[in-house]
Amino acid sequence: MLEDELTVNIRHRDGVAIIDLIGDVTTFAEEKINGAYRQVTAKGDRFILLNFRQNDYINSAGIAILIGIVTEVNQNGQKLAVSGLSPHFQKIFRMVGLAQYAEIYQTEEEALSAFKRLGAVE
Repeated sequence: MLEDELTVNIRHRDGVAIIDLIGDVTTFAEEKINGAYRQVTAKGDRFILLNFRQNDYINSAGIAILIGIVTEVNQNGQKLAVSGLSPHFQKIFRMVGLAQYAEIYQTEEEALSAFKRLGAVE
């Protein structure tokens, strides 16, 4: 089933809501990604990390979904970062302008360290 191309898990570490995106980020992922974002926002999370470590593919519809998340993050006064992107997708994030609104880190640990400097608490 195409709807099962993406699994989304939410966990918390060091005051950061981590949304693990496992699989493909395509149009079928929209409900899952937006639902996870709404869930962490409803809990009052200010620091959000999108973890792409187990991500295989992001298409243009997936990029559009992520642009929508970035827009909401900025409206809600939250901080967003991404980690685990392949070099190819890091380049695409920079090309489409997502890197202007969400810092890109190689690893989850690097992102958590940066969030700690911004005031995330353990």
